[in-house]
Amino acid sequence: MAESNEVLLEAELATVDGVVDYRGQPAVRSKSGYWRSAWFIIGVEVAERISYIGIKGNLISYLTGPLKQSTATAAKNVNIWAGTASLLPLLGAFVADSFLGRYHTIILASLIYILGLGLLTLSTILPSLASCSTQSQVILFFISLYLVAIGQGGHKPCVQAFGADQFDEKYPEEHRARSSFFNWWYFTMVAGATATLPILTYIQDNYSWVLGFGIPCVIMIIALIIFLLGTRTYRFNIKDNNKSPFLRIGRVFAAAVRNWRNTLSTTDIEEDGLLRRQKFEQFNFLNKALLKPKGSKEDETCSLSEVEEAKAVLRLVPIWATTLVYGIIFAQVFTFFTKQGSSMQRTIFPGFDIPPASLQTITNVSIVLFSPIYDRIFVPLARSITGKPSGITLLQRIGTGIFISIFTVVFAAFVEIKRLKIAQEHSLDDDPNATVPMSIWWLIPQYFLFGVSEVFTMVGLQEFFYDQVPNELRSMGLALYLSIIGVGSFLSGFLISLIEHFSAKDGHDSWFCDNINKAHLDYFYWLLAGLSVMGFTLFIYFAKSYIYNHKGIITQG
Repeated sequence: MAESNEVLLEAELATVDGVVDYRGQPAVRSKSGYWRSAWFIIGVEVAERISYIGIKGNLISYLTGPLKQSTATAAKNVNIWAGTASLLPLLGAFVADSFLGRYHTIILASLIYILGLGLLTLSTILPSLASCSTQSQVILFFISLYLVAIGQGGHKPCVQAFGADQFDEKYPEEHRARSSFFNWWYFTMVAGATATLPILTYIQDNYSWVLGFGIPCVIMIIALIIFLLGTRTYRFNIKDNNKSPFLRIGRVFAAAVRNWRNTLSTTDIEEDGLLRRQKFEQFNFLNKALLKPKGSKEDETCSLSEVEEAKAVLRLVPIWATTLVYGIIFAQVFTFFTKQGSSMQRTIFPGFDIPPASLQTITNVSIVLFSPIYDRIFVPLARSITGKPSGITLLQRIGTGIFISIFTVVFAAFVEIKRLKIAQEHSLDDDPNATVPMSIWWLIPQYFLFGVSEVFTMVGLQEFFYDQVPNELRSMGLALYLSIIGVGSFLSGFLISLIEHFSAKDGHDSWFCDNINKAHLDYFYWLLAGLSVMGFTLFIYFAKSYIYNHKGIITQG
């Protein structure tokens, strides 16, 4: 009996390697981390997403409404802002991984976020002040909007990485739970946004933009308080200030280039050219960081572990690049999908019209419904067939979502063709404010399909970029995943500008004409479908040859 008590006491006091608690002491497994900490952090992310989506979801309506921008200009502004917000996590992750750490970066980012939301609310009050010009309102609005982007840039990658850090990947039970963490993270985040987006967009469209932007500000204040309440339960990674992961990887690439040049310069110039090329092709580019050519110094070489770290990062580049088209499609959900709905019949019952932006909740409902199905039914079923703990590999999961997204834009194109046809049949194509006698519910399939694709692609990308980078760069890994959406938004804005320029030549209406009944969003959707097929093909090519890195053991996946 005494032995049993001793074993229980030992298990109770067991510590987790490589982490400390809030006092800087070794973290006790039974009193820190795991789901007890993860739920605090998930709650914070739910609040942050409610705030962010509460702004982004209906932003195009505010720009084309109170700020009186054209449809194309508003769509480009939304894309540029969303793209910036999704790229800034790269900076936030760098600050967290190299200087402040994830916990302190989250606190600083939250304060900036709250400041931005507060000023954004103030900017909507200015038109009621007689002494304030419209230009002042616009300037303050965009300054506030980009402060929100900066806050989100520090908040987003660090919160999710910090949440995943609460699970010990060397402990079997916690390692399995970490994979579920990514699924439930996305599920709860989307569920929160689903419950509040229709309310916020209805308030913004029908009551007050001041209240519509003020509520997210209050929610973010609550989120920061929740995060601070969980401090005593968190696990904090031990940081080695003497070995910056960015410097290590940069040193490998610098050494590889330098030693490659030195090798070329010391090669016997009389050697046959073809033989020399074949000889150099036998070397991997980064392996040259390990070479010590004639005349080189000892400190120019890198360790094998440093070279493997750099290789792990380099292998991510083709995967990142081939998923960018998915990011372009992602941008349409918040812009042109909403504009489609704004011209359709939205009356639910007399006196109540559904806000077009609220249809984004269909995507969220799809995610909420399908996430548990994926985690509890699809994964066990796939596991019984493939024998893999996660059912399918991360890249197979990502690729499945990209494939589904192709059908999303194809369906959107068919719906837009039908909408334009009905507008012409009822002679409404010359009226930019006309309501086409076609129910907004026709848009449900494209929103729903995209939600299913997110369960595969977005969650898969999160876990993939967290898992495949060196441990000390996991905030940066999640920032790389977010940058796919950011660069996709910029590419969407670039495509819109390019198409608008060429399609509006010779007096023709552009594909993005302010009168949506004369525009051709269907052509744009077909273009995106074609680009998606090309991107998916390239993704499959690179995914087939990708080598997974698991806990320092390289295996073919």
